[in-house]
Amino acid sequence: MKSFTFKKIDAFATNNSDGNPAGYISLNSFNDINDNEMLKIASQLRGYVNEVGYITKSDNRKYTLRYFSAEREVEFCGHATIAIMYDIIKNDKELINTYEINITTNKGQLIVQNRIKEENAVFIMSPIPKFNKTQIPIEKIAEVLKIKISDINIKPEIINAGLETLIISINSLETILSMKPNLEELREFCFGYNIDIIEVFCNEVESSDTAYRTRVFAPKFGYLEDPATGSGNSALGYYLLNHKRWDGNIISIEQNGFKDRYNVVKLKTQVDSNDVNRVLFGGGAVTRIEGKYNLL
Repeated sequence: MKSFTFKKIDAFATNNSDGNPAGYISLNSFNDINDNEMLKIASQLRGYVNEVGYITKSDNRKYTLRYFSAEREVEFCGHATIAIMYDIIKNDKELINTYEINITTNKGQLIVQNRIKEENAVFIMSPIPKFNKTQIPIEKIAEVLKIKISDINIKPEIINAGLETLIISINSLETILSMKPNLEELREFCFGYNIDIIEVFCNEVESSDTAYRTRVFAPKFGYLEDPATGSGNSALGYYLLNHKRWDGNIISIEQNGFKDRYNVVKLKTQVDSNDVNRVLFGGGAVTRIEGKYNLL
C-alpha cells in the first residue's frame, strides 16, 4: 500500500458558491508514483473531484505539476493549479511574501503571481495561445447544445490556452442558463472535432461587478460541466482581446449554470519576457478535506 498527502480544495469558490473541486497530492518525487497509479487515484475520486493535481518541489520557488481526470491525463488544469498554488503559498511563511513562483507543466514553464494578501487570489499565466482554424458548422453546434441557431451570435472559434477550447458567443443569459446538453452526445461531438472543452459566454450578467457569464462543458474528462475553469476562461480572454471586447485590465467572470450562485474567475493581462501579451487567470480557494490517501 502507498500513502500520499492529500487535500480536496475548491478553487474559485465564493461566499455564495461551491467553486470547482480539485484533488491535490504532494509528492517528494514523481518516482514515487507511476502514470497508472495517478490515473487510478483520479478514477477512484470520480464525482468527488473533477481533476487531481500532482506536484513536486524542485526548490523553494519552482514546482512541477501533472494533472489527471477520471478518464486520462490532462495537459493543463487551471482550477487545480489555482487550488494547489493558493494552498502552498498561503501556508508557507516565505512564499506568502514572494510575488512570483515558477511552475512547470506539460504546457511548459508558467508564472504564478501571489496576490493573496491584496486580493485573496493567485494568478496563473496561461500558456501561449494557439488559434485553430477548423470551422465547425453552427447547425451542428446548435444541435449538440440543444439550442437554436439564432441563439449563437457570431461564428465560433477554437483557441487553445491550455486546452483546445471551442468558444461560442450566445445572445442571452437565459439561453446559457437553460442549456441541458446530453453527456454522451457532447462527448462524441468533442472527440469527433478534437475539442477538449466547450465554453459558451454572453455579456449579460447577474452582477454589476462582473463582465461576462460563462459555462464550460468538458465531457471528454468524464463529467458534463466544469463549474469554474482557468484554461477555458483564458481562451475566452484571448478571444475577447482579438475581437476588441476587452482592454486587458482586470475583469471578473461569472461561471456555472446557477443564476445567482456563480463562481468567480478573474482575468488580466501582462506582457511576458518575450514581449507577448499573455492572459492570466486568478482566484482564491477553500480547503475542504486534508489527510492521507491510501492507494491499495
